[in-house]
Amino acid sequence: MDAELKAWRDTFVGQLAQPLFVEALFDRMPDMVFSVKDRAGRYVEISQACAERCGLGHKHEAIGLTAHQLFPPHMADRYAEQDEALFRSGEPVVDNLDLTLFNDRQPGWCLSNKTPLFNAAGDIIGLACLSRDLIEPSRAGLIDERMAATVDTMLARYAEVLRVEDLAIQAGLTPAQFERRMKKIFQLSPSQFITKTRIDAAAQRLVHGDDAIADIALACGFCDQSALSKQFRQLTGMTPRQYRQWMRL
Repeated sequence: MDAELKAWRDTFVGQLAQPLFVEALFDRMPDMVFSVKDRAGRYVEISQACAERCGLGHKHEAIGLTAHQLFPPHMADRYAEQDEALFRSGEPVVDNLDLTLFNDRQPGWCLSNKTPLFNAAGDIIGLACLSRDLIEPSRAGLIDERMAATVDTMLARYAEVLRVEDLAIQAGLTPAQFERRMKKIFQLSPSQFITKTRIDAAAQRLVHGDDAIADIALACGFCDQSALSKQFRQLTGMTPRQYRQWMRL
């Protein structure tokens, strides 16, 4: 960008009475949550959809609060850990699988993206976050029969070793084409989709059964309990045991 264009853009942005105008756009998207936080984790702005999921009447009630004052502890802990890693590294968080609260206040999956916010001196003063609900759409009209069958295979055989190359062949696509198709439909790569399916299956077994966690790990496609615990904690902020206890309160 040349100096003249940059000056024009900076002048325009500087004249905006509401720099966070994008917040109003996301207020009209109930399947997406937008927020801005400072370095202390306090919400500077939050979309109305997010406020409603947290049981607030209006988004302004969230200003100045932290995730630990709005979300269940395991979710808030995960968000805080992510935020701190971003502040330390200055690197954005891209396509991260996280638990969230849906409109009915029930937990569900979302895909989160976070970007650092800088001041004029180049220091990170906060972050902006955008999360999109991962509610699988109807497959009608979106994918052909071979792609549908491949997705069915992933859902039915998640406990097995599934190679992306083999799945792509089943779908009649190259691995790159298959990955793009999965991201377009589910907003997830094939490996993320498989991991999500395995974690979902493990979560169901943890809540609705009394099997040992080691047995659940093997039944859901993990090599051992340690592998399940590592993935489960990364995605939910809790160990499998903590999740079982929390869901049975």
